[in-house]
Amino acid sequence: MSSDERTPLLQQNGHTNGTVAEAKKPSRLSSLRHPANRVLLAGFLITLSFSYTQVPLLYVFREMECDVFYTKNPPFAGPGDRCDRNEIAAGTAQQVSILSMTTTFAGTWNLFISGQQVKRWGPRAALLLQTIIPAFRVLTQIFGVLAGGQAGIWIIQTTQVITILGGPAGYILVINTIAGELVHPSERTAIFGKLQGSLMLGQAIGFLVGGMIGDKFGVISPFQVAFCSFLVSSLFARLTIPYISAETLSDPKRSAKGLAGFFAPLKVLWPQNLRLASGRPAKHYGILFLCCGVFLGVLATGYAPTLMQMYATTVFHFDQSDNGWLMSGNALMRAFFLIVLFPRIISVGRKWYSNRYETETKNDEPLPTEPQDFDAPTGTQGAREPVVPEATYDSAAYGFDLFFLRWSLLVDGVMTASAAFATQGWHAYLVAFLLPFGSGTAPAAKGVITEMCPKSQRTDALNAITLVENIARLSTLGLFGFIFSALAEIGQVHLTFFVNGAIAVLGMLVLLLSHFPARGSALVEERAEEEESQVSGQDDESQQS
Repeated sequence: MSSDERTPLLQQNGHTNGTVAEAKKPSRLSSLRHPANRVLLAGFLITLSFSYTQVPLLYVFREMECDVFYTKNPPFAGPGDRCDRNEIAAGTAQQVSILSMTTTFAGTWNLFISGQQVKRWGPRAALLLQTIIPAFRVLTQIFGVLAGGQAGIWIIQTTQVITILGGPAGYILVINTIAGELVHPSERTAIFGKLQGSLMLGQAIGFLVGGMIGDKFGVISPFQVAFCSFLVSSLFARLTIPYISAETLSDPKRSAKGLAGFFAPLKVLWPQNLRLASGRPAKHYGILFLCCGVFLGVLATGYAPTLMQMYATTVFHFDQSDNGWLMSGNALMRAFFLIVLFPRIISVGRKWYSNRYETETKNDEPLPTEPQDFDAPTGTQGAREPVVPEATYDSAAYGFDLFFLRWSLLVDGVMTASAAFATQGWHAYLVAFLLPFGSGTAPAAKGVITEMCPKSQRTDALNAITLVENIARLSTLGLFGFIFSALAEIGQVHLTFFVNGAIAVLGMLVLLLSHFPARGSALVEERAEEEESQVSGQDDESQQS
């Protein structure tokens, strides 16, 4: 292609200086080969690998608790299932509860570890570690299943420590980081939604296939399939995920070292320093209120799938198969919404929001009245050294993402509260079908927080919002487990859904306090402020001397 003085110097991913370059429309085949789509497929495969063993783990603990019980009690005699005893059910529930708590605890530390891996070795290397290490965890669990009994329980519970180095929380953070770097900033929110939909699709298929493999070939088979699947996923990620340098994600000169760098994601929650268009410094609390609203949103809706299963089992007498189809259908519908509908909603909504914003801006723009407000005639301006313009904030392009986040949380709360009116079994399936239409909260939040932060903090920002979601999920298990139990004692289980909806509305109100920085303002990092103060101090000293 020939070039002249009008040819743009910088081109990336079909974009030039933030605008879409004029080019031929890519074919469908070339679109499928786009690196971002390979990331979506990698996320699907990795989540599929994690999901194979989720359902079989319950049966593994049940069998091992059953073996432990009969080592201390007389052998089973009589018809029926020898493991169908209240003591065994209670022991199984206890082991599953311990497993959930240790997984959440290890997953929280895994977020900090994976964030450091991204900064040190780059996201592709970090993704490989977050995929290969769980493969060895599953291999260890295979030995636990073979051991059986109390030894098997100890082995499987101990394997959760491995999750600190590589697990489901860390790989989600890393793969979101990769996806966000492979697309234009305007496409980041949509790709986060597609990626979450791909993860939900892998989860739905993994739950079903893992259970069927366990029933057909034995309970150890899903663990063997998961081990091989992790290896295949690692190979696929290594061959297809493009290399992204760690230096492009964070500035080594401004990045904190040691323990401060390890806990850098927590620093993202602090108020940001702004320089307004007038030059006056100010504080910005948008990220703090954003994370508080997201926390309340996950707290309200994170328990909904478990609550639906418990409610359907208690009120409509759903068995394991019914609940399996209920959750699988919910996950598949959620995947369809996030992959197909969510990107279109973001695209159409941004156009509408931008048009409205431009109209309001034109109406509010004052006419110039001072001489300095008019442009100088050509040829009268003095020659000046070209400088790199400071990045300023313009919320017109991304304001709809925050607008959508608020109303999506409200819709999610209303849908969850509507489950309280279910009186028949098919109503539960209807609610499970409708709930995914409010599931755009998480990707929208990731899109908003990455735009509120400077590029050097983007990985830490994704880490922070993921950490907030994890803590909220852990909190919702304890809070709504207690609420459900208390309401079940008085026969008013359905009221739990209203509590869900009320907290979701509260989260939406908190999100109303979150805003993008004022138009024309610029984010100022602390290291940059320190450097500016040092330079100004040196200039003052030189002038005095």
